[in-house]
Amino acid sequence: MELERIAAIAAEVLHMEPELLTEEMTYLDDLGADSLDLFQIIMGIEEEFDIEIDQAAAENIATIGDTVRMIQKALE
Repeated sequence: MELERIAAIAAEVLHMEPELLTEEMTYLDDLGADSLDLFQIIMGIEEEFDIEIDQAAAENIATIGDTVRMIQKALE
């Protein structure tokens, strides 16, 4: 469930179809996101899941799967 919600947020920011995004995709290399895109994605995730992502955690997010695991851990 988190994957679909994250994919929808990332796809909106990156102007892509959410169903094309997979857990293995990296934001920078595969999706071509820049630092502003990543900031917007993180802000969207924080709002969608009602969580706060600290700077250190945000810097360790490379793939969509990393994001899913981080959110699952935050929601425990």
